[in-house]
Amino acid sequence: MGNIRSVLNALREVGSAGELISDPEKIARRGKLILPGVGAFGEAMSNLRRSAIDQSLEHARHAGALILGICLGMQLLLSTSEEGGAHAGLGWIKGRVVRFPEQAGLRVPHMGWNELRLNREHALTRGVANGSDVYFLHSYYCACDDPGDVLATATHGVAFAAMLARDNLLGIQFHPEKSQQPGLAMLRNFVQL
Repeated sequence: MGNIRSVLNALREVGSAGELISDPEKIARRGKLILPGVGAFGEAMSNLRRSAIDQSLEHARHAGALILGICLGMQLLLSTSEEGGAHAGLGWIKGRVVRFPEQAGLRVPHMGWNELRLNREHALTRGVANGSDVYFLHSYYCACDDPGDVLATATHGVAFAAMLARDNLLGIQFHPEKSQQPGLAMLRNFVQL
């Protein structure tokens, strides 16, 4: 699912010895997990199901593990996606993943730097200024049923969820590993949670 090495390098940059694991048993026993991802929603969910990682993630979530989804990893937390047809997600946060609207002058995919608008304080965004620029690369965005799940927004034709936070679930739509100081601060905060 794409951005794994970049995320591992960024974790090392903030002093974490992040470990790449794909063994479902090991995943189920972890207290903190990052679900990265670049690519297509349906294929990613098929990979998670085929490898039984979806069940391991579910077990870890119920055991109270802190789970951070990055980019596609955040989208996978939601109920459904319309990318390439209708696909069920992990269903942990109610909502759907939808394509940016067709509008004159609106480039899709949304690629590049964009301003982050923080909706509330959270340990994940400690030390990150409201209005910080972060790096996005996506054609689909999360439309949450509960606005309370949205930690931060950005705007690209429409206002959309740039970050999610619900119980032990966190999501970052942009790429923190490519977002310089604000992104590294968020990864450092996650490591320290």
